[in-house]
Amino acid sequence: MKAFDDLKRLLSEGRIERREFIRRSTALGVAAAIPSIVLTEEARASEPKRGGRFRMAVRGGATSDSLSGGALLDSHAINTSWQVRNNLTEILPDGTVAGELAESWEASADASTWVFNLRQGVEFHNGKTLDAEDVVHSINLHRGPDSTSGASGVVAGITEVKADGKDKVMFTLQEGSADFPFLMSDYHLVIGIAGTEGPAWDEGIGTGPFMLTEWSPGLRSASKRNANYFKEGRPYFDEIETLNVGDTEARVNALRTDETDAIEEPDLKTAHLLAQAPGVRIVEANGFKHFTFPMRTTRAPYDNNDVRLALKYAIDREAVLQTVLRGYGYVGNDHPIGRNQPYFGRDLEQRHYDPDKAKFHLKKAGMESLKITLDAADIYAGGTDSALLFQEHAAKAGIDIEIVQAPVDGFWSNVWMQKDFITSFWGGRPTSDWMFSVAYAEGAAWNDSYWSHERFNVLLKQGRAELDDARRLEIYAEMQQICRDEGGVIVWGFGNWLLGVSDKIATPDAVAGNLPMDGDRAPERWWMA
Repeated sequence: MKAFDDLKRLLSEGRIERREFIRRSTALGVAAAIPSIVLTEEARASEPKRGGRFRMAVRGGATSDSLSGGALLDSHAINTSWQVRNNLTEILPDGTVAGELAESWEASADASTWVFNLRQGVEFHNGKTLDAEDVVHSINLHRGPDSTSGASGVVAGITEVKADGKDKVMFTLQEGSADFPFLMSDYHLVIGIAGTEGPAWDEGIGTGPFMLTEWSPGLRSASKRNANYFKEGRPYFDEIETLNVGDTEARVNALRTDETDAIEEPDLKTAHLLAQAPGVRIVEANGFKHFTFPMRTTRAPYDNNDVRLALKYAIDREAVLQTVLRGYGYVGNDHPIGRNQPYFGRDLEQRHYDPDKAKFHLKKAGMESLKITLDAADIYAGGTDSALLFQEHAAKAGIDIEIVQAPVDGFWSNVWMQKDFITSFWGGRPTSDWMFSVAYAEGAAWNDSYWSHERFNVLLKQGRAELDDARRLEIYAEMQQICRDEGGVIVWGFGNWLLGVSDKIATPDAVAGNLPMDGDRAPERWWMA
């Protein structure tokens, strides 16, 4: 085949790389004819190797950010935090949970008491050895009635945390929690040295794969390899530079011009074109990310469930999915549990666009029409576009939506949970209990619709302690229905994580989808190609 012969000539002349040769040969259907030496060299090249400087451009942060675990809000701070610190557990790319600072754990028969056994010999960047008191202090910072931590809902069920010697930590819970090891992987629950308070967290002292050399909140961070890291062989890079670049086009241009090696969330409209650029590829990961329009249910008109239902019927989510996500995902059903999660309610009827039903619910609310304001920002690619499409769809139901363009910088502190009706999104959580506890439970710090539902909260406690999988599915399916029919959040779609990555960077075969940038662990898991 002439095309294959031409490829071999280009390879021999050094005009294309081995990976490009293999990719084109596979496309021609002649992969079997690829010389074995090329495949051997390619396999060797794919093995992790040490060295190099990795430059990332992520899409979220503000100058008010902190590396204090409870204050972590967006990509720049979260990613930087995990460069320098660890949790008791971590979520693996396949969605399962594994020990990180904890080597193992045991639970009581009713899952209300958990003992975590710490890895021995783990050191902080300043040489201090990790012990149980560090864990107790770090977790307790998120507890208590005055806590403002984003993880206050996650740890609300803990009644006591105490050290059992230097290498064991015992958690006592109000009731059983079958998913408790998953909860300990929450990015807020990073472990610092006992006594670390307030601004001291920004010094970045941790047990993580890198040591902080610069922290400019919302702008830039830099770190260098921790030669004493406890995970054998890791990390692979010598240095990390993490930039916060809120503008999508600016991130894409930085990747195209080799000013950065990987970017979070390229523009979905042009992702296919970016994939064709020399030296660039798109990495896609399935996850739990979902896109929302939360309504503040404690204020009119959103305190009326018929108004909320009218708005839920007034959006053509299929159209938004195709226009904004370009098909990289699927439509949502006004609850936060993805169909790739074990307790997804598969029998729950999907809600569709229906202007007549929207009008019906407005009429039940005593209204012939409705005029409201929606604060929108490009906190994700197409954030403003989704609001504009909603505005167009809702007009057919007699709903007049005025769009207020909000700045990306400071969105999470000035708009989210401050304004009555906004665009938003969630990276999601690996378990149903976790997601519901963080964002839908009464009084949860991140309940961004300020919603409270008695039956829902009763079920939340039942599901958390239930060890029978069939019964748990029934409970969580009912909770999803309550959210869909009475909740204060429009969940219009679930999306995959898309990353733009330079061919200079190698990634594992499996990339995590629980958060962007390989679960925000790319600095630790990736290497130079």
